[in-house]
Amino acid sequence: MYEVYITTRFSAAHQLRGYDGQYENLHGHNWTASVTVEAEELDEIGVGIDFVELKKRVDDYLSKLDYQNINEVPPFDTQNPSAENIARWLFQQLEASIDKQHARVKRVEVYETPESGAAYFE
Repeated sequence: MYEVYITTRFSAAHQLRGYDGQYENLHGHNWTASVTVEAEELDEIGVGIDFVELKKRVDDYLSKLDYQNINEVPPFDTQNPSAENIARWLFQQLEASIDKQHARVKRVEVYETPESGAAYFE
């Protein structure tokens, strides 16, 4: 089994609805997202999944959040934009777009700061 991973960054604001504390107020982060894909076999040139293609897909999805108030971007206009929910959303978006015959999304990590974040995997 092989694992391929990429890390990328985006900047966005959010507020946690119903949170009893300062994070219920609108605030911003320089977020980091790390995506791990696994492949049982390599292709004819020895690659599990192309780094460039994986990063492009991740960046395409995250561009919907970049420099936005995430609370105004579906599905987070109705779902709390926690790191946990963003990680699950990104996982599901990627899972639907990757050729499962050759590779599958294993884990998505989303960090609000270098010291705190959340992961989603199935």
